[in-house]
Amino acid sequence: MLEDRTTAAPWPAAYPSGYAVVDVETTGLARDDRIVSAAVYQLDAHGDVEDHWYTLVNPERDPGPVWIHGLTSDVLEGAPLFPQIAEEFSARLEGRVLVAHNAVFDWSMIAREYARARLTAPVRQRLCTIALAKELRLPLPNHKLESLAAHFGVVQQRAHHALDDARVLAEAFRPSLHAAAGDGVRLPLLECRPLTEWQDSPATPHIGRQSSYRPGGWRPNRKRPACPYPNPGRYEEGKPLKQGMRVAFSGDTSVERELLEDRAVEAGLHVATSVSRLTSLLVTNDPDAGTSKVVKAKSYGTPVLDEAAFGQLLRDVEPA
Repeated sequence: MLEDRTTAAPWPAAYPSGYAVVDVETTGLARDDRIVSAAVYQLDAHGDVEDHWYTLVNPERDPGPVWIHGLTSDVLEGAPLFPQIAEEFSARLEGRVLVAHNAVFDWSMIAREYARARLTAPVRQRLCTIALAKELRLPLPNHKLESLAAHFGVVQQRAHHALDDARVLAEAFRPSLHAAAGDGVRLPLLECRPLTEWQDSPATPHIGRQSSYRPGGWRPNRKRPACPYPNPGRYEEGKPLKQGMRVAFSGDTSVERELLEDRAVEAGLHVATSVSRLTSLLVTNDPDAGTSKVVKAKSYGTPVLDEAAFGQLLRDVEPA
């Protein structure tokens, strides 16, 4: 039995009135990948479960890593298309903060599905439980869902099944929320910016064929709020990243650029659009390229890291 950490202190008035704990399983990690299943646990203001919902989704393409989510083409063939479940999904999200483990990924996948259906998800804010665990300084060995669950004594029954992952996260989120309220911790809420479809996509292929959505088919609003932390200076090799560091990106990345930038912002870093003497770090997979950012980084002596190394450092960013 988990300890109820409700405190005698008044519940913070600034906290949201309800949450939608979400998990989606997908055909992959790229911007043209699709959702194959989704689950939502609706929680009240104090994190108590009100309802839950689960659905399969026909992605109209190859299901991707079946060995992870277990959903084959045969299973998904008769599932509803996303536009057919969008109304029910919206009813579960309406008026709530979206909560997910690595929330920027779940939100990005959900926002794209709504954009393809020419709809907008009724979500205004999201909360990443990884970011919340960092705010609470939980002594976790890593930021995997299984580690968060183990910390709070939550038993995981079917990893990578959307309904069970959402259940596990909901059960781990409640004590996290109460710990934050008891300690007066500011919840790491971020704005959810919907994506817009700026050009018509090609005809969607059926299950069993790869999607032909063009990588440039989605255009998010990239205006970001100012980083709340001061710039601590340049990155030093062998040391962790610190909140407030100015990070610039150059060239192609294996992870979608917008997703990589959002992960950096959620970790408390400042994403810079150019390189200057104040830039803490340049991330590029081609340090010998002649791009203006690489040239400037070399001239200023700005540290340069590749995407893989940067991804490792993002797991444990030092608080400001």
